[in-house]
Amino acid sequence: MRLNFSQNVRSALRALMANKLRSALTMLGIVIGVGAVVALLSIGTGAQAAITSQISGIGSNLITVYSGSRNNFTPSGAGGGAVSPLTYEEALQLRGLPGVAAVAPQVQSRQPLKYQSKQSSSQVVGVVPDYDKVHPDRMDHGRFISTADVNNKARVAVVGSQIVTDLYGGLDPVGKSIKINGILFQVVGVVKSQGSGGFGFSRDSIVYVPITTAFARLSNQRVGSQRTVSTVEVSATDEESIDPAISAITAKMRTLHKIGVGEQDDFTVSSQADILSAVTQVTGILTVFLGAIAGISLVVGGIGIMNIMLVSVTERTREIGLRKAVGARKSDILYQFLTETVTLSVLGGLIGILMGWGIATLVSATGLITTVVSLESVALAFGFSAAVGLFFGIYPANRAASLKPIEALRYE
Repeated sequence: MRLNFSQNVRSALRALMANKLRSALTMLGIVIGVGAVVALLSIGTGAQAAITSQISGIGSNLITVYSGSRNNFTPSGAGGGAVSPLTYEEALQLRGLPGVAAVAPQVQSRQPLKYQSKQSSSQVVGVVPDYDKVHPDRMDHGRFISTADVNNKARVAVVGSQIVTDLYGGLDPVGKSIKINGILFQVVGVVKSQGSGGFGFSRDSIVYVPITTAFARLSNQRVGSQRTVSTVEVSATDEESIDPAISAITAKMRTLHKIGVGEQDDFTVSSQADILSAVTQVTGILTVFLGAIAGISLVVGGIGIMNIMLVSVTERTREIGLRKAVGARKSDILYQFLTETVTLSVLGGLIGILMGWGIATLVSATGLITTVVSLESVALAFGFSAAVGLFFGIYPANRAASLKPIEALRYE
């Protein structure tokens, strides 16, 4: 008495439907496990895509020079730890190097802001006109900081979209005043909305002023007679010029810092490709880690399946003996119970995929992050759920198949 595959599946479904509540509770572990895998992998993939998009949006030709070695990385603008601060005078000497199109040193400080009765605080960045070349297409309206502004230490400011909302109630601030640390500035331009920069930092809350004005009125940090800057951003001529530009900048900075042959750099020069590669690697590892944690619940669900199938074998001992008495072989009984466990886990897997997809859709609907449900994550979760059912079903199925007909028929 041999059953083909379709008959085994129908028999398995009948057995599962005979105990609907027990089957549903047994599948619950698989449903939760698969749903968690799909949802967490989609969130991780979405986060990786969002971060990658933000970094790429900053500019593919961007090169950044930080104070501090790569092994002791602490930008001077981030609060101490730098080996040798970068200076404005050093940054000016990077202009004209091979592959360098524009150089934009920056000095940053957090300052109180005020317009009429409204107050706030924000990151104020002193910049040069070339900042607009390093980060093009950022102006919404008005103008950016000009060469005349830098030469004259003009008290002018370019504000982000969030500043417009917070201090000006959404009205156009161009031509109006703003007080930065109690000093009166005139707003000459508004930057387009840039969104979050990560870690709770919003690029829309930045105020830009001429770097010379920042040195004179907002930040007076010096190394001897030279004025220190937070970072120096450099725009390469094109993507092919990035590596030559990095080599030229590194050589020039080593000369300016009097670093001997074999000595470690006290600065770091990195491109967007370096940052993107590092971030992609970290987020990729995090996504796999999240998926692995969710996969643990699949194993727990598999143990539940094995437990219930062992109970089922005990309950159906007489049925097994009867089938063997009328000609069923050991392999027929084995395949029947394996089909039941795999059917149970596959059904749980399908429901779990729908649940995970639904969770991912809800997360996207909140606007916090755009999740990405990939075919690979669905296939991985579904395949793993089927494999769990097969693995944990082998022992109960083998136990059922090994029962002797006479002893099985005598079982009460």
